Amino acid sequence: MADNNHSTQTGAFPAPTFQSSTFEITTGSREVALDITDRCAAFLDERAAGRDGLLNVFVPHATAGIAVLETGSGSDDDFLATLRDLLPADDRWRHRHGSPGHGRDHVVPGLVAPHATLPVLGGQLALGIWQSVVLIDTNGDNPRRTVRLSFLG
Repeated sequence: MADNNHSTQTGAFPAPTFQSSTFEITTGSREVALDITDRCAAFLDERAAGRDGLLNVFVPHATAGIAVLETGSGSDDDFLATLRDLLPADDRWRHRHGSPGHGRDHVVPGLVAPHATLPVLGGQLALGIWQSVVLIDTNGDNPRRTVRLSFLG
């Protein structure tokens, strides 16, 4: 039986390129949901040049994550409140260094992945009208974060 799920055309599409860079951001001493959509858009303006592809947003920290959610209408605060309800900052955690309840911060990336991969069309993020790319950080012990942006397209 013939395999009809592949293309034998060569040169029909330009080879994809991969570009990546990081930026530093200060999150402060309390839990935050920081909108980083503008930083993602600026990176794409510089690196995607009107192309289609994928943007990967990654935070290389054991106590932070990346979410796609609405901001400014209270949804970001509701999200943080939900994390507080699910993961109270108390003494139940086995991981005990740092501030009281810090063990819960190490569980956050299990619920809020440290990455998101998003579609890029014509060099622009293809987000819904109310969606934003948000850095979630519940760890007040580490106020400096690195975010890696990578474009494949």
